[in-house]
Amino acid sequence: MTLPDPGRSFAEDAPVFVISVAAELAGMHAQTLRQYDRLGLVSPGRTAGGGRRYSPRDVALLREVQRLSQEDGVNLAGIKRIIELESRVEALQARVAELLDELELSEAHRIAAESAVAAAYRRDLVPRTSSSALVVWRPTGRQ
Repeated sequence: MTLPDPGRSFAEDAPVFVISVAAELAGMHAQTLRQYDRLGLVSPGRTAGGGRRYSPRDVALLREVQRLSQEDGVNLAGIKRIIELESRVEALQARVAELLDELELSEAHRIAAESAVAAAYRRDLVPRTSSSALVVWRPTGRQ
């Protein structure tokens, strides 16, 4: 069996590997990949006929599942939970980045609006007098 050309690059999420290639790349048996798909650990893309197609990201996830299972002794339910939590963390990090971008844009708009108000402020409407007169205030005694 020939593996894909390492010099050829694919999009991280492109479903390009059939199950036998993905299994070899991940160092697993194809039946293990089918089981992981049934359990929801890895969800490969599907062809119109229902065949599984794995992306480079799926293969990396399969390797991580294997590492967690064999090296760290985590059971499959625990691995599924870890994957779900990592996915939520990634989604939250992406949302934080979006919100920071929105905040930066809002701040730029606020600064521009303040500058526009200051530029439009007509100083000739406020009379400026220079006087050296001193006004003394004396209470009238009434409260």
